[in-house]
Amino acid sequence: MKTLITTVLAGSVTYFAFALGSVLMPSAGADLAARAVEPVPTFGGWTNLFDGKTLNGWTEKGGRYDGDADWTVEEGAIVGREAEGARGGLLYTEGFYKDFEFECDVKINAPFDSGIFVRMVPKERGAQFTLDDRPNGEICGIYSDGYLFHETGGTKAWRTGEWCRVRVRCIGDPMHLVAWIDGERVLDYRIPDGNGAYAKDGRIGIQVHGNMNDPEDAAVRFKNLRVRTLEAREEFKEAGDGQLALTAAGEAAGWDTLFNGTDLSGWRAPNAPDVPLTEAGALAAGLRVQDGELQALMKGAAAYVRTARGDWKDFELRMDFRIAKLANSGLFLRSVEDGSNPSFNGHEVQILDDFNWEAASGSKLAPYQFTGGLYGAVAAPKKTALNPIGEWNTYQVFCVGTRMQCALNGRILWDVDTATVKPKQGPSFADRAPQGFIGMQRHGAAGKTDSDVGAAFRNIFIRELSVPTAR
Repeated sequence: MKTLITTVLAGSVTYFAFALGSVLMPSAGADLAARAVEPVPTFGGWTNLFDGKTLNGWTEKGGRYDGDADWTVEEGAIVGREAEGARGGLLYTEGFYKDFEFECDVKINAPFDSGIFVRMVPKERGAQFTLDDRPNGEICGIYSDGYLFHETGGTKAWRTGEWCRVRVRCIGDPMHLVAWIDGERVLDYRIPDGNGAYAKDGRIGIQVHGNMNDPEDAAVRFKNLRVRTLEAREEFKEAGDGQLALTAAGEAAGWDTLFNGTDLSGWRAPNAPDVPLTEAGALAAGLRVQDGELQALMKGAAAYVRTARGDWKDFELRMDFRIAKLANSGLFLRSVEDGSNPSFNGHEVQILDDFNWEAASGSKLAPYQFTGGLYGAVAAPKKTALNPIGEWNTYQVFCVGTRMQCALNGRILWDVDTATVKPKQGPSFADRAPQGFIGMQRHGAAGKTDSDVGAAFRNIFIRELSVPTAR
């Protein structure tokens, strides 16, 4: 049983009081009803959630994944095990939390599947930070009725059979989810805009998965559980005419603007990373800045436009695009200029007129050639989230180590570890550049078109992410 996840920004800390009890509750079930006492705020706005002796302040009911696991208090820790019949379930806080940080010490006698859940309420989606300490399990992946994001560093930081300090942050709408293990950040993920409706607040939960037929001594232990509330702040704000601007919170989260909407500062034509693009040079290349858009024209000399910076490695990118009828474009990631195809020396996420291309060109597209495909390797779902011709779309892309994820208009299209993907076209991902430029392709049209603009781009933002290193 798993749950969901989210992204936003942390602001100022406020104090929050949570009711604790004082009666020993050695077993789960209906006996978990708590008696409220005075709150116990601690240093830095943190509030203790566990008194080390009882399960007061906790409940097995009132979330999305109610169950009947075996919850006890032993040697100053909350211990979760499968109940008879391999029954699992969650233990929830009685209090509700919206934007917060939660931390605790966790120890798992593996193999065992657990997790930390946020914004748990009945009938609405929240998110889960997975703590699945089993073969092929994931530590700090994000789950919500299916994986939203696979872990990129949690397993490396996790110490099986030892106490690990886990801290998670949940803030914003859509949720921005961050996790640390022993002080090392192992996850920083924002649920794509428009990716379904999630609960605005809810209980925090800890989990016994259930139905795993775990060994008799398998268990999860939690101690030193505490929470502090945070102030959510938006990372982007409307700037008029469809344009977005970074807020102070966005800058604090590490976002930077790649395209200023005015000129091509920071962008270059192919093979000229040190030569700024003047207006005349841009037009000759087939590029134009107009109405806050970077436009790839139907006519011009350049096959693509690229960032002057050529060492982008681990990052999150969001970008709006729209295309004309019969247009063909793409988003280059980690590509290099070495005389080979940037689609294959790095990566390309396809942008194409899916609606009309095959009929106009008389060709049959490979599955990965439709919009959202990782070119030559990974197909987007057959029914993509591409908006009609002329309407704006939004890509959100994560590149962290060998892990890549792409969302189109809030719908996650794929989440892959490229180390395990064998391309159908182009070299193996292991033989591609680990870092490079970001670019947008100027490709030809499938036939005559009335528009002089093949593809247009705006609201291009990026933030660098770090990959945890092996211990």
